Amino acid sequence: MSSKLLEVRNLTVDYVGENAIARAVNGINFDIHEGEAFGLAGESGCGKSTVAFALARLTRLPGLVSGGSVRFKGEEVLQFDKARLKAYRWNEVSFVFQSAMNALNPVTPVAEQIMDVIETHNPKLGDRAARARAVELFDLVGIPPQRLDDFPHQFSGGMRQRICIAIALALNPRLIIMDEPTTALDVVVQRDIIEQIVELKSRLGFSVLFITHDLGLMIEFCDRIGVMYSGELVEVAPASAILTNPQHPYTRALGNSFPPLTGPRRRLEGIAGSPPDLRALPQGCRFFPRCPHAMPVCAETAPGLRLYPEQQSEAACHLLN
Repeated sequence: MSSKLLEVRNLTVDYVGENAIARAVNGINFDIHEGEAFGLAGESGCGKSTVAFALARLTRLPGLVSGGSVRFKGEEVLQFDKARLKAYRWNEVSFVFQSAMNALNPVTPVAEQIMDVIETHNPKLGDRAARARAVELFDLVGIPPQRLDDFPHQFSGGMRQRICIAIALALNPRLIIMDEPTTALDVVVQRDIIEQIVELKSRLGFSVLFITHDLGLMIEFCDRIGVMYSGELVEVAPASAILTNPQHPYTRALGNSFPPLTGPRRRLEGIAGSPPDLRALPQGCRFFPRCPHAMPVCAETAPGLRLYPEQQSEAACHLLN
């Protein structure tokens, strides 16, 4: 296994309200290695995007990183001063956000938006050099450079997402955080975008944190996957193990709610019930009210994430003990 690029330990994020505190992320641990694509999967509201914002120090009130450690190449990100944080963002870690249309300024030509990122982090670089880099980036993501001076509304949804990827690549970062990068795109365009990300990752050697609720898409793209439920990691395993031998009941239920990639067709199964209220969490396992295999111990004691070497998985479930 290659060296660790990002190490997350006991990361905890709360949202503070007038009458209650909602613990959106509860002490999660994971690593991302050099050149690896690591996925965070789970239902909407499970804390995936909250994790991404915490890794980039973009958490805003009422959100609060209330504990834990985020180390990038051995440095503690949560202790960065303003200057070091500016260098960390975009130079070392960059982002592709959920909605490309909302991520781009609708009244500014795309060229200016790309050049702004480049020149903000390289003040001595002139406009000519910044534009030349923008041309390179458009070539890289398969958009004719002649379109650089167009506005975002003049591009299709897929092309806008390619522009966001180009901006993320502008400063050659080591890690790109992709938060639902194919949301609202049709399946054909989704496939094109994912294939392009795979090709660019192979060519440029960056790592990816890929966030989505689409487990099928993630299994095709990622090396390892962490499955989140109600702010906690319930399973971390190679993508192949998540597909063929999921250990946690929630991972199995999540997989059964999507069409199979191979084999005979089957009826899709929804997950009964709803995720718990983060302001009033159950005492034991957070999934036990919805779990078809729940036991009395599940209601009393929260299981910790444990390594199961034979299955190549880490999972948090009393059923496995």
